[in-house]
Amino acid sequence: MRIVILGAGHLGYTIAELLSNEQHDVVVADSDEEKLSKVRDSLDVLTITANGTSPDFTRDPDIRDASVFVAVTEMDEVNILASMLAKKNGIPHTIARIRDPKFLQESTEYLQENFDIDLVLSPELVTAKEIRRILMTPAALNVGDFANGRVRLYETRIQRQSPYIHIPFKDLELPDEILAAMIFRDHQMIIPHGNDCLLPYDNAYFIGAPENIEKFSRGMAESSTRHIKKAIIIGAGRTGTALAPMLEADGISVKVIDLDPEQCRHISSKLKKSIVLCGDGADIDLLMQEGVSEADVMICTTKDERLNLLVALLARHLGAKKTIVRVVRGEYADLMTQVGVDIALSVRLLAAGEVLSYVRSRSVVSVSLLESAQVEAVEVILESGAPAEGIPLMKAGLPAECLVGAYVRNETTHIPDGRSVLAAGDRVIILIRTPCSAKVLPYFKGRKSL
Repeated sequence: MRIVILGAGHLGYTIAELLSNEQHDVVVADSDEEKLSKVRDSLDVLTITANGTSPDFTRDPDIRDASVFVAVTEMDEVNILASMLAKKNGIPHTIARIRDPKFLQESTEYLQENFDIDLVLSPELVTAKEIRRILMTPAALNVGDFANGRVRLYETRIQRQSPYIHIPFKDLELPDEILAAMIFRDHQMIIPHGNDCLLPYDNAYFIGAPENIEKFSRGMAESSTRHIKKAIIIGAGRTGTALAPMLEADGISVKVIDLDPEQCRHISSKLKKSIVLCGDGADIDLLMQEGVSEADVMICTTKDERLNLLVALLARHLGAKKTIVRVVRGEYADLMTQVGVDIALSVRLLAAGEVLSYVRSRSVVSVSLLESAQVEAVEVILESGAPAEGIPLMKAGLPAECLVGAYVRNETTHIPDGRSVLAAGDRVIILIRTPCSAKVLPYFKGRKSL
């Protein structure tokens, strides 16, 4: 499949890398030759120096034959116009990054009808929703919901006092309908088997129905982190402005700190009870004055990744119980967690996961990129005639690089074992090593799509 990406910035690069790794025919276009040269030097893709809003752009033979057009420049207006031109010139599917709230408040149907945009990407809104979801689950490093909310994937860090450590999984008594799906240890993915054990400081992933995961997570959390009552947000940009009203609606006491008076005025107009302070989030005296030691969570959402890291570490030192940092570069996320940040969320990877979900075949419902895109959590609808249909999973020949974590049939969530048999129409949640996704997904597709 030929996919054209307009915009060679951080997000465009990440999307191009993921799609080219899946053997798609990728074209990256930008008017900035310096950005294109970085793409050209690192990725096996075609690059074109061009203005995406020019009528001649989509008439280029390398562009007009594309199946999907992805516009992710820094300007919403360029992305909208370029997507409209792409659709008018015969490219059937369009994706556009739009960050301006005045566009985002419109319905998906409105955007499709008026701008011919099939998927709207708002990385900041996606990030805000992800932060809220994590905060609503005690001890979570990451939370993903699948199958219309009937399955939840929950990541947590195993503590030294955990009752689950050093016990082989074959002897481990986990709650009913909870599966230990994956362990990340020393940056390596482990799919647990009978003789494997959880060790202190492992990042462990558990999967099950949301109500079961919620109950299980309360037992995994330290008493001090079980309920989020007070949150401090550093940064009143798009992410902070989207997040603060969400947390306020959840009954959390919110303080927002930003240096920009205009941004402070803007976010104040969106809030009812929360406090907005115009000041330097890296000012220790200000943080102490505003009760950082009593904060259940410090959330750093500025555009400056180094500032986010500094403030998060300061907050941790001053007594904040949990720290969450927004990062752009996925590779920074691992570094930040290594030096003491509890949770680092990559805006690029969250947005790229949405593009992957759209680009893949009709059977793929969603894709979540985990552990700096080393692993994917994929929801698929099992197609009739697929190799994995109608036989026990232990006999399906699935590659070792994947695990079927759960499936939903007739609105009921099931945790499978080797004897489980999948049926056409099941919503199946699979954990896959990212480089192996092209090898794994055909097992869940009908014969005609192999």
